Amino acid sequence: MHYWLTFFTIATCVHPVSAQQPEKKTDFAHDVVPVLKARCAKCHTNGTYKGAFSLDTREDVLKSKAAVPGKAARSELITRATSTDDDTRMPPPKAAPLTANEIAVLTKWVDDGLPWEPGFTFKPVTYVAPLKPRKVALPAARPGRDHPIDRIVDAYQAAHKVTAAPPLDDESFARRVSFDLIGLPPAASELEAFCASKGPNKRAELIKKLLAENRAYTDHWLAFWNDALRNEYRGTGYIDGGRKQITAWLYKSLLENKPYNQFARELINPNGDSEGFARGIKWRGAVNASQIVELQFAQNVGQVFFGANLKCASCHDSFIDSWKLDDAYGLAAVIADAPLPEFRCDKPTGRTAGPKFLFPELGTIDAAAPKPKRLEQLAALVTDPNNGRFTRTMVNRVWHRLLGRGLVHPVDVMGNKPWSEDLLDYLAVYFAEHNYDLKTLMEHITTSQTYQAKAVPLEKEVTGDAYVFRGPELKRLTAEQLIDAVWMLTGTAPAKPTAPAAIPAFPAGTPKERQFVRSTLVDCDPLMRSLGRPNREQVVTTRPEQLSTLQALDLANGQILTYTLDRGATNILTANPKATPDELVEWVFVRALSRKPQAAERSAAKSLLGAKPTTESVADLLWAVVMLPEFQHVR
Repeated sequence: MHYWLTFFTIATCVHPVSAQQPEKKTDFAHDVVPVLKARCAKCHTNGTYKGAFSLDTREDVLKSKAAVPGKAARSELITRATSTDDDTRMPPPKAAPLTANEIAVLTKWVDDGLPWEPGFTFKPVTYVAPLKPRKVALPAARPGRDHPIDRIVDAYQAAHKVTAAPPLDDESFARRVSFDLIGLPPAASELEAFCASKGPNKRAELIKKLLAENRAYTDHWLAFWNDALRNEYRGTGYIDGGRKQITAWLYKSLLENKPYNQFARELINPNGDSEGFARGIKWRGAVNASQIVELQFAQNVGQVFFGANLKCASCHDSFIDSWKLDDAYGLAAVIADAPLPEFRCDKPTGRTAGPKFLFPELGTIDAAAPKPKRLEQLAALVTDPNNGRFTRTMVNRVWHRLLGRGLVHPVDVMGNKPWSEDLLDYLAVYFAEHNYDLKTLMEHITTSQTYQAKAVPLEKEVTGDAYVFRGPELKRLTAEQLIDAVWMLTGTAPAKPTAPAAIPAFPAGTPKERQFVRSTLVDCDPLMRSLGRPNREQVVTTRPEQLSTLQALDLANGQILTYTLDRGATNILTANPKATPDELVEWVFVRALSRKPQAAERSAAKSLLGAKPTTESVADLLWAVVMLPEFQHVR
């Protein structure tokens, strides 16, 4: 088959297995920030950039070329820190040289690839994220662009002298919206009918049809919520009772399209079926103070519902944002069964934390109330109609999933300034006014011409105020989307799910191609893991966007994908016994890429198949198509 393509790469990447534990990666917030603040920030941050060297952001460090990720020995930052020459040493001679420990921290940081806390900058924060909702006056509409989202984006792009991206063709739109809403490419029959239709509202009708497929929608968005609520089907804590699933409750909630405010209340003030999120993971053995169940609760509630990082603030006042130790402990105390002693960096402070909401201007929690009542009060405050942070955080996550980048970036740093405050505030109010209905929100976004425009490639990562929205960004398929697309193409899905939930039958009218068990409903295998499906011991709201070496090897020559494509080739030949090579090529392209092959592609594919296609030649064609960036991305 295609083994020869990667044989040399695999052979040269094999190393002896070490019996030692892998070295701990650099903790940027706790290891690096204190050194940079104490020894480097005065001369190289916040407007003072001696030697034209800025440490404000990771991008600034990379731009200066003073540090080469993974190569401390070749980095000027380390060379100057270790120099004994007064003309080149940093800090300069008037300051004490870095200690051996400080040099070791910076060296390891560079060798580890310059890890950086998302959204962190050494510049003082001047933007203060608003709390309460704000109604937005819509700008005047341009001819033919009267959708509220388009009106706001058009005014924004005009102010930034940006031309709107052109619209997608029908095939590309159908593929994008189908992947985004139900996680699968369109069925061949659907695609043909949609493209042939001349109806003026056919795109809006397709969106409604996809969102009405409750099972397909649920099967797809289950992955998003399993990540965010760190829910898995097996793994750490499930055997010894230190962790509890919420799969049945979650699946039913998505299937019924439960309003998001009710959804959140049932997680924070849970019943027996939804309590797994609040309970967190009770780790075996000794853990540091910031990992106890109560602080896990605070960290998870803060991150999921408010885009707030309370992990640093669970150990000490945060180095990377404005959250304090008292904030994390105050939220943790809401769920504590007994008075909660406070620790700073694992050392007792002698104080006991009392229940406290992150945004006290919205209300307080009665410290004297029993725990169930405190949780009820917390749930009410989180979902209070005046809590705009709650709605802004959710619409930002949905925008990120649908258009490739959040209005606020990163999505878990909601204290950052959005590229359009008007659009974020408009969508947050729209979401609340429409009963916190996630499907209605998704429909509203996907019916805009802004969503339906061609993806805009970015030449480089742009952060902070330098970012300008030009259009949707190219998105890699998630592990589940890619696996499901392969299973749908090849007819190789597993026979039954392993998720412990009541999975309904496929509703009438579901295309035959979509009637299979989805990867979100089965245990994670090594291919899904390498493609980015997390182990879910931590909250995960975004997955890595760059292809890793392991992913490339698994896709190019991994046993699981190879076996799947071989089985798929047999299935395709069995289902199309009289198909000509030309017909087989078109069959594969339409189902894999939602389009017919171009002339050069058709010729190359037919040469792969040969005059009489075999299982091996069809598997080769499948592999060649699955390896295409076009297959692995939502364009």
